[in-house]
Amino acid sequence: MINEIKNRRSIREYLPKPVENEKLERILKAGQLAPTAKNKQNLKFIVVRDPETKKRIAEASRKQMFIAEADCVVVICGTEPEYVMMCGQPAYVIDASIAADHMILQATAEGLGSCWIGAFDEKKVKEILNIPDSFRVPILFTLGYPAFVPPPSPRKSLDELVFFEKWGEKGKL
Repeated sequence: MINEIKNRRSIREYLPKPVENEKLERILKAGQLAPTAKNKQNLKFIVVRDPETKKRIAEASRKQMFIAEADCVVVICGTEPEYVMMCGQPAYVIDASIAADHMILQATAEGLGSCWIGAFDEKKVKEILNIPDSFRVPILFTLGYPAFVPPPSPRKSLDELVFFEKWGEKGKL
């Protein structure tokens, strides 16, 4: 799995090649298997392949038209947005993030590209897809065969990111 993590990139250029249903099913299965708070499994996934609908989603996403070029757009919905975990965080955001990460890493393992989209108008996306008002849409991502794979982005060292035992304490593994 570390290879998929190392090789995953945000893909913004796609080939006009459809994702095979078998691959898409494995990707969706990875999302289904993701853990959720209290095992509520309070997520729904919408797979969008219709060209006109993808174009409308792209327009609702700061006109990022590469979204319409991907074979699929996967939209993740939280069906119980009122549930807040003891830590104070809305569970649907964390649950959807874990599911999206599982699916995106599975897509990488399948030789596909993806791009996590955070810049979108949730209200417009919900209207386009007839998502009930009571649900939330924290995440959508593109999926398809990459036309271009960018080089890796620089990463901070573990030494810059990790403390041991408490804030500010440096140590060694």
